[in-house]
Amino acid sequence: MKINILLYAALILSLHIFSFPVYANGLKIDSVSLTEQNSSDTGPHANTIKVKFDISWDNSWKDAENYDAVWVFIKYSTDAGATWHHATLETTDSSVGYDKNPAGYYQGSGTPVDIIVPDDNTTTAGGGYGCFIQRNENSSGKTVLNDVRLVWDYGQDNVTDTDADDLDTRIRVFGQEMVYIPEGAYYLGDGDGTGESADAFHQSGYDNLPVQITTTAKTVTWDSGGSTSVDGDGGITGNASYPTGYTAFYLMKYELSQGQYRDFLNTLTRAQQNTRTSSQSADEWAIGGGPPTTRSCIRVPNTVPTGPITFFCDMSDSASGSDDQMNWNEYADGEWAALIWCSWMDLCAYGDWAGLRPMTELEFEKACRGPNQPIYTEFAWGTTTINGTLTPTNEGQPDESATEVTSETACNHNNLGVYVSTAVGALRGGFAATSTSTRRLSGAGYYGNMELSGNAWERCVTLGNSTGRSFQGTHGDGVLTMTTSYEGNATNTDWPGIDGTQARGVTGATGAGRRGCGWFSSGLPHAQVSERSSAAIGDSVRDKEFGGRLARTSDW
Repeated sequence: MKINILLYAALILSLHIFSFPVYANGLKIDSVSLTEQNSSDTGPHANTIKVKFDISWDNSWKDAENYDAVWVFIKYSTDAGATWHHATLETTDSSVGYDKNPAGYYQGSGTPVDIIVPDDNTTTAGGGYGCFIQRNENSSGKTVLNDVRLVWDYGQDNVTDTDADDLDTRIRVFGQEMVYIPEGAYYLGDGDGTGESADAFHQSGYDNLPVQITTTAKTVTWDSGGSTSVDGDGGITGNASYPTGYTAFYLMKYELSQGQYRDFLNTLTRAQQNTRTSSQSADEWAIGGGPPTTRSCIRVPNTVPTGPITFFCDMSDSASGSDDQMNWNEYADGEWAALIWCSWMDLCAYGDWAGLRPMTELEFEKACRGPNQPIYTEFAWGTTTINGTLTPTNEGQPDESATEVTSETACNHNNLGVYVSTAVGALRGGFAATSTSTRRLSGAGYYGNMELSGNAWERCVTLGNSTGRSFQGTHGDGVLTMTTSYEGNATNTDWPGIDGTQARGVTGATGAGRRGCGWFSSGLPHAQVSERSSAAIGDSVRDKEFGGRLARTSDW
């Protein structure tokens, strides 16, 4: 059957790193098409169609300890782009909770990889909200894959055979670079026997000493008041599903970027967009003050439609007063800069939409430190030395950096005089990484996650609040609320901030908090791995320093 479609290939360009050494490079998804439709209602692969694309990214790796991966998910529209929906990927063997290289999928020609499809759908039919593409052998270098094919189970999504093969069917393929953080013991807290970072975790009865998280339950406490038993593979007191950081998980390499949030907004209804932005007025900045005040660069067109808005990035401010799309999303328009002015509800909405979940503050410490013994007042790169960034280079571009990255442990933090030319704000994800940089030079966490200690505050599920301790670690399903006056919220009922009327979604932030620090924060200790003075604040505001990243549990 000939497939006639109107295609939109969504390009998400983020920057890639790995540890020992660390690099920063680009992810590219293109040449998206549909092929091999099976319109039969019975038999193998009934009511499915394959989504075909090319994908590449530089300096990927797999070694004896961990690896990188790309989380790939699909959105589709059957009404010429007026509304977008999350595509369900077919799973054929749900006996272990995931499919590895399922029948009908094709890993593409090029670098040897595996396709891992989690079985997210709890119905008898099963199905995945996305998949991981990752190297299947110990190696490193550029990953290049042509003709990758994923099987979209459009029957489960109640898409008709005609719609699946019609001119008004659109497909967008999104990718999110992740780092696999393996199962294993690690430490919470950084006490050296006489002192510890503010409100740091420690084991009950052993103040000013770290506590190792293993499969033996231990009572973890903190000075602001509170304690709970943490069993690495058994959760916490009263909640066996709480993600403790001991079991394996994936975590975004970088904080959520401006370009990624723009692409998210551009798949929402107008009512949902209104909830997820602070302004929808002509020629204004969608969230925050915009450049040059805080480098928040997502912009509203000069002519605003009554329906969904097509937002764009414009850090160069070249599109002011014009609808000339040649000035949208230009090379220096900042789509690679970390997102700021991001509320807890905004982050949760993106996570639900993408099939991800919030990370816990325990997972944050694991990502920073790995299995290493803690160092009192250490930062994410494993030392107590920190250097500020003063002089940016190539502002707004995909290779944006700072002159000071020639010194080790560069961190975007106001106490160190972070002033970005005439602007101040978060820098590009991975701004300190180069082709020769080490973990310390690039400021990376143990496994290769960037900017954990600075740039934008890391929003986490807290252990320091009873609501946060109720978190079950469920993943988003790609569907946001449509309840009148509450459109565009995350729907997971175990996530902190869920409304008392659950149909309204995540409307608050009780049970959430912040770790690391932002570019304008006062008080250098915030950047320390184990510093917890803001860990349970639960603020729901949009702020010029607030960003975040998301996680996904691994069952393999």
